[in-house]
Amino acid sequence: MKDNTLATPRPQPAEHALNIRKPYFDLIATGSKTIEIRVGYAKIRKMAAGDQLLFHCGDDTLTTRITALAEYASFEDMLDAEDNTAIGEPGMDRDQLLAACRNIYPPAKEALGVFAIHLTRLPM
Repeated sequence: MKDNTLATPRPQPAEHALNIRKPYFDLIATGSKTIEIRVGYAKIRKMAAGDQLLFHCGDDTLTTRITALAEYASFEDMLDAEDNTAIGEPGMDRDQLLAACRNIYPPAKEALGVFAIHLTRLPM
């Protein structure tokens, strides 16, 4: 099995920022969501373990550190490999997670590659 984890930190950690929908922002803030799913846009591909990742939702900001990234060919591959309980709302099953991902990202975006960004919250 191919190791999809891109966990090697760079010598000088970078800072990144992403907008996020309110329900997912709140889940990261409470610590129940520790994996953010994105597709392979150029700015996502520049991220590395050790980098700081700021999430913005309206006027609110949440500071996290990227602990690891893993790239997959599809949402199905990602859900097969990752801890599904760390991705979505509590109690969501695999089919609900897949539907939520595809509601946000159509097939053309999924084709860019799927990234599981592992996070830890940082103190304010």
